[in-house]
Amino acid sequence: MLEYVTDADDPRLTDYTRLRDMELRKSLEASRGLFLAEGEKVIRRAIGAGYPIRSVLTTRRWLTPLEDVLGDALVYVVSEEIMSRIAGFPVHRGALASMERVALPSVETLMKGNARRLLVLEDLVDHSNVGAIFRSAAALGVDGILLSPRCADPLYRRAVKVSMGAVFSIPYARMDNWFDGLSHLREAGFQTLALTPDQAAIPMDAVKLRDRVALLLGAEGDGLSSHWLEEADQAVCIPMSATAMAAGVDSLNVVAAAAIACHGLMRSADPHSEQG
Repeated sequence: MLEYVTDADDPRLTDYTRLRDMELRKSLEASRGLFLAEGEKVIRRAIGAGYPIRSVLTTRRWLTPLEDVLGDALVYVVSEEIMSRIAGFPVHRGALASMERVALPSVETLMKGNARRLLVLEDLVDHSNVGAIFRSAAALGVDGILLSPRCADPLYRRAVKVSMGAVFSIPYARMDNWFDGLSHLREAGFQTLALTPDQAAIPMDAVKLRDRVALLLGAEGDGLSSHWLEEADQAVCIPMSATAMAAGVDSLNVVAAAAIACHGLMRSADPHSEQG
């Protein structure tokens, strides 16, 4: 159903209010149970993953590319100028969709399923980093992601955008018990590996991986908490070259480290591999 809107302050558009105000958006989206998907590809992936559409905000020229997936969804059509005013930035991908959130699986469901490779994110607060890690995890065969209670929301617009919709293709759950979280993983049969920049740790490619592995990644800058480092079965690192170390480059950012580590998990997830 199409509705043409000519006023950026029209109350029908409240789902799209002040998109640059992060604190307001987090509060508004949590209270209304919604999130925003930006661009044709991401909107298609959200719909394909089963998220119901609340409404779509778009310009006239993007109606045709999206019409095959929108069905009878409520679509607000605005001018390019009004779209930019509402968003507060140029919407180069042409459309925003307000989507309803669905219930997350429980941590227990994720652990007790068929998952063999999990990522566990502790207190990553940057939405771009969370989105990029989801994208790497989905691309490299990780089966699921567990988030600590204070981790950034994967469905916040920036995270969804950076992930290119990968947040819809990989199951994730949020812990409600950070302190004892790793003990529950061990009880479910997971080997817990703490990724650290400390070059005294065992190299990631040298560790003997078990059938089920949970890789722990820490917050930007500070890394994993001392509690999780001590609780993990083993600390692992990505070796830096001697040249890099001599130049003072002793670590990777969390996104690059996550991608390399996910690739390491993938090589050993083959059931015919000698690792196990």
